[in-house]
Amino acid sequence: MRAIIPVAGIGTRLRPHTYSIPKVLLNVAGKPILAHILDKIFREGITEASIIVGYMGEQIREFVSSAYPGFNVEYIEQDETLGLGHAIYLARHSMTTDPVLIILGDTIFDVDLAPVLEGPYSSLGVKTVDDPRRFGVAELRDGFISRLVEKPETPISNLAIVGLYYIRSPRLLIESLNAMIDGGIKTRGEFQLTDALQMMIEKGEKMTVFPVEGWYDCGKPETLLGTNRALLEKESRIPVLDGVVIIPPAYVAGTATLERCVIGPNTTVADHAIIQDSVIRNSIIGAKAQVLKAILDNSIVGPDAVVRGTHRRINVGDSSEVEFS
Repeated sequence: MRAIIPVAGIGTRLRPHTYSIPKVLLNVAGKPILAHILDKIFREGITEASIIVGYMGEQIREFVSSAYPGFNVEYIEQDETLGLGHAIYLARHSMTTDPVLIILGDTIFDVDLAPVLEGPYSSLGVKTVDDPRRFGVAELRDGFISRLVEKPETPISNLAIVGLYYIRSPRLLIESLNAMIDGGIKTRGEFQLTDALQMMIEKGEKMTVFPVEGWYDCGKPETLLGTNRALLEKESRIPVLDGVVIIPPAYVAGTATLERCVIGPNTTVADHAIIQDSVIRNSIIGAKAQVLKAILDNSIVGPDAVVRGTHRRINVGDSSEVEFS
């Protein structure tokens, strides 16, 4: 089975961090967002993928090739971000008659996929949400999807599509994508995968849904920190260091240098970071960043950034330097 992973988005809501790093390579709970996704599909036995890249795609290629040398990956360039449907359309040549699993590259999920991958029908991951107007939503009838609508003004249900799509009929998907692109069918100015899937349903494809309670959004600073917190509750890394107090849950990389500080709870410290004389909680400290004589809460410090000073809440990007006096 092949996974198709679109990661061409610019990540404007996570600036300044995404000025120099693709969104999917931002660190959360000790590793890049994309690594959480690839580790998951590896555990499901999937070793082939088409990764749709665009913005700073070379960094993604370098990361995957170095961290996952045994992974059979084809990289596909999306020069224009014309929508998720367009991204999957660009990967159509990599699909065969075998089922495919489409996974959005900016969402971390925790769900047992085995029953889905072994099932007889195409199936979409969903979660019940209070306000479905921000999502594609699914309406069910007799256990099957009867209608899909992208970001409806008037919601037809509260089942939000979370970015996991198991497609058993990729040829029909390709046919529907072709019809959408050739016909210029757009919703909200973009080619939507939801519209192509609706065409499949109208052509007789039976689709079910499966619940995804463990769905972690990484699209904004506050949701990135929330995802960091949720993942650390599942898995932490807490070394014993002289003169350092680490309050779980937390992740401290083995190559980080910590002196006279309090770390945690809900804090990630990435590789080769240096923290001295500081208190940090509910935060993400990037690789090779330095935090010196500071108290930080609900903060994101990008790679190679330097923060010196006093009690603040900050969101500072890569290779920056902040000093409070």
